[in-house]
Formats: sequence, structure tokens, C-alpha cells
Amino acid sequence: MAVDRRSNGYRDYPREAVIILQLIAMAQSAGFGLEEIRALLPNKQEQWDHDALLDTLRRKVADISLLETRLKQNRAQLVFVINEIEARPNDIDCATNARRVLSRLLDDEDR
Repeated sequence: MAVDRRSNGYRDYPREAVIILQLIAMAQSAGFGLEEIRALLPNKQEQWDHDALLDTLRRKVADISLLETRLKQNRAQLVFVINEIEARPNDIDCATNARRVLSRLLDDEDR
């Protein structure tokens, strides 16, 4: 992509370059790595591979869904641990409570 230089030394980028940069930023914020983005972007905007683009976007949505599921499970487990720690019986010390909480966690994993 040719870039013109103004008399003041600043570069004047075409609108297409700005669009590509916006696409790259959006893809990065959606979790795409630079190599994934490079593979998706055509050399020229008129050469988009429609099917490959849709397949890649759908795979990323599936990846995000899996991540959301794992995060939800992690959150639930952490909330469980917090609740168990806060529910420490008054007659046991912190170390005994830690063993109690870990035992409950292991019991839940076995189910």
C-alpha cells in the first residue's frame, strides 16, 4: 500500500489503511493473535476469502464459548472456596479449616 508524505513530513494514509488498522485492532480485542490476523487479511481488500473468513470467525466464537464455560466453572469454584472459608466453625483453627475446605473441594471433584 503506497503512502504519500506531506511537505511537513507527516504521512497521509489512504482510507483503506485506516479500515485495515481498525479491523486488526478489533480482531486483537476479540482474542485473535497477529498470525491469525495475518492469515485472514488479504493483500487487497477485493480478495477476501468469504468461506475461510466465516470459518475462522465461527471457530473463534466457539473458542470464546469454551473459555466462558471454563471461566464460569472457575468462578463458581472460587465462590465456593470463599464461602467455605467464611463459614469456618468457631471451634477450629485456620489450618484445620483449610484441610476441611480442601477435603470438600476434592469431594466435589469426585462427583
